[in-house]
Amino acid sequence: MLSERITTVVRGRALNPTGMAVFARGRISSVSRVKAAKFHSSHLPCAEIVKVPQMAESIREGTLRTWLKQPGDTVQADEEVVTIETDKVSRSGSLSVILPVIQSNLICHVLVFQIDVSVNAPAAGTITEHLALEEETVTVGQDLFRLEPGEVGTSKPGSEPNPAKETKANSRAQHTQQAVPPPTRSKEGGERKKQANDSSEQPLAKAEPQSALSHARERRNETRVKMNRIRLRVAERLKESQNTAAALTTFNEIDMSSLMEFWEKSKDEVMEVHDVKLGYMSAFAKACCLALKEIPAVNASIEGDEVVFRNYVDLNVVVATPKGFVTPVVRNAESMNFLEIEREIASLAKKARDGTLSLEDMAGGTFAISNSSVFGSLYGTPMINLPQSAVLGMHAIKERTIVVNGQIVTRPIMVVALTYDHRLLDGREGTTFLSALNPSP
Repeated sequence: MLSERITTVVRGRALNPTGMAVFARGRISSVSRVKAAKFHSSHLPCAEIVKVPQMAESIREGTLRTWLKQPGDTVQADEEVVTIETDKVSRSGSLSVILPVIQSNLICHVLVFQIDVSVNAPAAGTITEHLALEEETVTVGQDLFRLEPGEVGTSKPGSEPNPAKETKANSRAQHTQQAVPPPTRSKEGGERKKQANDSSEQPLAKAEPQSALSHARERRNETRVKMNRIRLRVAERLKESQNTAAALTTFNEIDMSSLMEFWEKSKDEVMEVHDVKLGYMSAFAKACCLALKEIPAVNASIEGDEVVFRNYVDLNVVVATPKGFVTPVVRNAESMNFLEIEREIASLAKKARDGTLSLEDMAGGTFAISNSSVFGSLYGTPMINLPQSAVLGMHAIKERTIVVNGQIVTRPIMVVALTYDHRLLDGREGTTFLSALNPSP
């Protein structure tokens, strides 16, 4: 019997008394374990690292502004996860700043393009890790966040709460609370405590003013907030303009009676017939275009040791959008009438609200108008938007008492200011330009 068992083992396999397979090499394993050890391919998704995408032309970096999703949050495919703030320099070297102008008025002095880049989830899943911090500068191709793909709404094993355990724990806590009797207090102890409280009331009343003063001092604090990219770029451009241009400002007054009367009579008819909302901007834009033809140096710019004169006028306009203000350009404004200028402004405003403006729609500009009238400013000195040579500032309309043909009358007056580069323009050109805007005596 023993010889038969040895012979079988030598051949490679034998059955032991426990019914398990004994291999010639001495390893023992059950049949079920052999089957479980078979290898198979897995379809479990792997974590994916999402990088900073390619942004607009010539933009290689931006500031991570806001994380809209935190680690552990689930996202759908194409859902926005993070916003990156960038800025864009126009081809002419000028920038467009976004100021809170209420109406569709002409732009302010320093121009900056703000482009917010939204980074979306490439697939549905769970955000597992942030790889960059808010207010940090990120570059194209940099690791941004880690995403674990998967169906949204599925929960991990063991993460669901157990109602039976919660009910049992609540009942146990309630039973323990009822079992502990409330603390008792003797009459003598209560009287002593009352006397102690009464004796301490007077010193506390005296110390109250000092306590209030200390609290007031504690409320004195300082908060440091990092400047965003747009504000930093605007600061650079303002200082560059101040250091480069020999800026000089001259003022004049404009009697708005005729324009306001014309606007009051024509606005309803223009809206009914042409479906265009008539405003003051078309009149100022057209008046500036005519004045720029008379004094072309105001529409020129200095490039190196040369002066560039232009036979066209490109005006920037401010348009409000849900995410802020943008500054598209009205091209060839000199060839348009009132209605065409208003219609072009309305078209650019619609494109801005729909999010279809391109960089070409906002690049360039040969002349700028800064409108601070909506803020009630009486007058100010706008700064030049390089490489332009001048900027017109509009201000609030105020009732003023003036003398007209020997009569004292009250008229709506607007103070306008022209800041110009004295390297290119003299006082004669600046004063002539402002006088051309208001030919009436």
